[in-house]
Amino acid sequence: MAGLNKVTVEDLSVKGKKVLVRVDFNVPLKDGVITNDNRITAALPTINKLVENGAKVVLCSHLGKPKNGPEDKFSLAPAAARLAELVTAKVTFAKDDTVVGDNAKKAVAEMGEGEIVVLENTRFRGAEETKNGEEFAKELAQLVDGEAFVMDAFGSAHRAHASTAGVTKFVKETAVGYLMQKEINFLGNAVEDPVRPFVAILGGAKVADKLNVINNLIEKCDTLIIGGGMAYTFLKAQGKEIGTSLVDDTKLDYCKEMIEKAAKAGKKLLLPVDTTITKSFPDPIDAEIEVEVSETIPADMMGLDIGTKTQELYAEAVKSAKTVVWNGPMGVFENPILAKGTIAVAKSLAETDATTIIGGGDSAAAVISLGFADKMSHISTGGGASLEYLEGKVLPGIDVIADK
Repeated sequence: MAGLNKVTVEDLSVKGKKVLVRVDFNVPLKDGVITNDNRITAALPTINKLVENGAKVVLCSHLGKPKNGPEDKFSLAPAAARLAELVTAKVTFAKDDTVVGDNAKKAVAEMGEGEIVVLENTRFRGAEETKNGEEFAKELAQLVDGEAFVMDAFGSAHRAHASTAGVTKFVKETAVGYLMQKEINFLGNAVEDPVRPFVAILGGAKVADKLNVINNLIEKCDTLIIGGGMAYTFLKAQGKEIGTSLVDDTKLDYCKEMIEKAAKAGKKLLLPVDTTITKSFPDPIDAEIEVEVSETIPADMMGLDIGTKTQELYAEAVKSAKTVVWNGPMGVFENPILAKGTIAVAKSLAETDATTIIGGGDSAAAVISLGFADKMSHISTGGGASLEYLEGKVLPGIDVIADK
């Protein structure tokens, strides 16, 4: 899977051609204002390359999960406005509830070389988008006269939707953008051909979300570190008291199996040796709470972060690593008192010389909000997509792109 040999945006001759680009502009909004534009800035290298080469660039993306067809609060208008501030090219937003209706057709027909049209939220087409409806895929392709499609939305690459996979059947040329290339290179090489020692760190709430990732990474890495809510199911599987901590009793046998698998394969599997415990979950989530660090969890207490000895143990394991992949926080990092474990892991990654890859989702949010983003080799833009990649799955949004 490492370094997939796909046609890239560099390989396309685009002058005067209409090029449909699937970007990931699924940005967080509050009262219609973008609170984090990382996904837009991540798409700029591909957009700018096409603009400079004289393409007529048509961008499409989803945003949120509109339930009842078009909803103004899920419009891509704010994303288009932000893009216009970040590029020198002319940007036109085609407000169109069907995404590809008269407004969109008019905007595309009137655009010049090196200009950009941003289409409305692809999810406004509901199931036609998410169930990979052929008609919608065809209409998207017709908008660019079936000329070219560039996939640059890694965060949506694990979904076979009309705008990520279906559209490729109706265009002459397909390619991956720079962002997709970067994701494929970093994640692919980490899993398939890592510089060793290779340390994988998994956190987050549920074991169930990461079953296949744990299984695959035990085979690939030298050390697997487990933190977050999922650690308590592993600790219970070892016969330890976990009090009222989050646990998935249906996965105890699986955790035992993974512990045995790691031992047989001669891999290190590190679990918390102490825990930050408290009486109850903070409500609201950032509320001030009383905590203590303990090597045991009393029956009436719950673990919500790794303890200080565990922080040191995990930091030590990272020190000698050459490749580190991290997916999932070590505790309830949204609470400053319970963010210490996640901060300690982020800090240890920031201080290592290893190639450090953050696997999207909450761990990406944590690294960015804690101010360590510029110290990481790569922060994935896809939560679910990076997880599926770490499982060793073929992602449909990559699979459909032409090989070189």
